[in-house]
Amino acid sequence: MKKKLITFAAAAGFLLTTFNGNASAHDLTYNVKSGDTLWKIATANGISLSELKDWNNLSTDSILVNQSLSLLPPHTHTNTSTYTVKSGDTLTGIARLSELTEEELKTLNKLRSNLVYSGQVLKIGTSSTPSVSPLAAISAINKVDVETSSSKVDSLVAESKKYIGIPYVWGGTSPSGFDCSGFLNFVFVKVGVSIPRTVATIWKETTTVANPNVGDIVFFETYTSGPSHAGIYLGNNKFIHAGSSTGVTISDLNSSYWKKRYLGARTPL
Repeated sequence: MKKKLITFAAAAGFLLTTFNGNASAHDLTYNVKSGDTLWKIATANGISLSELKDWNNLSTDSILVNQSLSLLPPHTHTNTSTYTVKSGDTLTGIARLSELTEEELKTLNKLRSNLVYSGQVLKIGTSSTPSVSPLAAISAINKVDVETSSSKVDSLVAESKKYIGIPYVWGGTSPSGFDCSGFLNFVFVKVGVSIPRTVATIWKETTTVANPNVGDIVFFETYTSGPSHAGIYLGNNKFIHAGSSTGVTISDLNSSYWKKRYLGARTPL
């Protein structure tokens, strides 16, 4: 599960693409459409479900069509009307978080170009300043989790292996007994990642990967058509899952049983 840091310029391009038609020049918001879920919106914009709920004061996963959701952390209000440029900042990012257009910010500071430098003090003409630098804010939009990707994956693998030998229980969601999706839900929540409850929904609302990386979810067609069983990929063609006849165990993707039933891999991270 390789996640690369993107450059600030790339981040800006990402934002323009992602929020085209949904976010104004002054704020980054998303208008809920028919068929949307909080999970889909969070995943599409590279933020966690808990962050999206926190930033919009949501206590449940329920949303309404045309509801406006903020895709940035809230601002911290102060009495200052200036902003000191930090390393990695750009005029575009400062303008966005200061609720100004680039041209307004340039005019206010008599700038002839979009170039800014670390330590430069800019007038922002508002009583609120960003609680984080524009670089940090855009990183927050594009980050996967509060932990680095590698440490998250390590935690996920370690957590999943704690339950080897737990029996299979249909509908089970706790260490007293798991079904396959109950096991996935329990383990992912333990490392701070929320995923849907059923295998079919997990398949639908996660991101396809060409080849599984450690921590990705691998899917199989077993007792019914379509994705009906899943586990966590551990590397070296091994995956951990709650099997109906084995309980929580580690299996091999290349075994004759699993190989012919394999549908593909997806990532929730």
